[in-house]
Amino acid sequence: MLNHDTRLSDLSHWVSAELTSPAIKLTPLGGDAGFRRYFRFASASQYLAVDAPPATEDTIQFLRVAELLTQFQVSTPSIRAADATLGFLLVEDLGDALMHQKIDTQNADELYQQANNLILRMQQIQPRPDWLPLYDIDFLLREMYLFVEWFIEKLLGYSLTPLEENLLINTFTDLTKSAIRQPQTFVHRDFHSRNLLITPSGLATIDFQGALWGPMTYDLVSLLRDCYLRWPQEKVHQWALDFYQKQQATSTTRFSSDEFLKWFDWMGLQRHIKVLGIFARLHLRDNKHHYLRDLPLVIRYTLEVSSNYPELKAFADWFKNKILPVAEKQDWYIDYKTAGESK
Repeated sequence: MLNHDTRLSDLSHWVSAELTSPAIKLTPLGGDAGFRRYFRFASASQYLAVDAPPATEDTIQFLRVAELLTQFQVSTPSIRAADATLGFLLVEDLGDALMHQKIDTQNADELYQQANNLILRMQQIQPRPDWLPLYDIDFLLREMYLFVEWFIEKLLGYSLTPLEENLLINTFTDLTKSAIRQPQTFVHRDFHSRNLLITPSGLATIDFQGALWGPMTYDLVSLLRDCYLRWPQEKVHQWALDFYQKQQATSTTRFSSDEFLKWFDWMGLQRHIKVLGIFARLHLRDNKHHYLRDLPLVIRYTLEVSSNYPELKAFADWFKNKILPVAEKQDWYIDYKTAGESK
């Protein structure tokens, strides 16, 4: 078990040594879904100190991805120093202006245009570095089975019948085939409004350490069907088609807008099925209970998309008739039909 007090003391001493400075007092910033912790200096500084415990965080991979993104002019915090053995980093402080907090109906088009352009820039990374893992069939399926283990069984206490297990196997297989059919590119894998910072020079992205090589629509649907922020369907499709047109203007691989939007929808469903499991796990295993309040919006996305495709109707009906009544009895549940309407 991590001793956070000891690691904080060690991090403070490491930062002082790196900056050849007297003892530095660190104050914590809000955490994310992982085990990485960020600290500001008590006195003004251009840096953040990062505690990335080696038992759970791969600092070497983080450094590799950061360098790769910088090579392709994707704005990320610069790295002043790092010790992968200790799991300590000193990175540029880009401020607190998260897109999630600053976006509104007046600036949304501009911010999503910038975010789309960041994704397109990341997708210019070619060829795949040999150290970047593949977002392959096995990986995609493992993610969706988090839904079964953590959301269905452990959070809701629901036991699947053999027929239900078979339904999920078929649904997961179809979604995986759709993902693999797409052009494969660099995937940030956590590209959304809480991981985008508004800076004087434009948007910068953070928390990219889980990057993979996989389906081209993954980051786009992560952005536009954000688990923490919802926009009207017509805006989402407009922004998605803007991306499609820009992508096609610079690509030699041709596919129709209808095919692209289906890829986009089905990729989003794969992601949201996975996220239901991850948010349940964050609550049950990691004591990060605030993620429960985001579950209704993820359920809304899941049902909206699956209800729109005849091939997914059996899954949508099962979710509505079997899973939703159990979810409705949970303390965290609110009507999914209105979830995410606050913006």
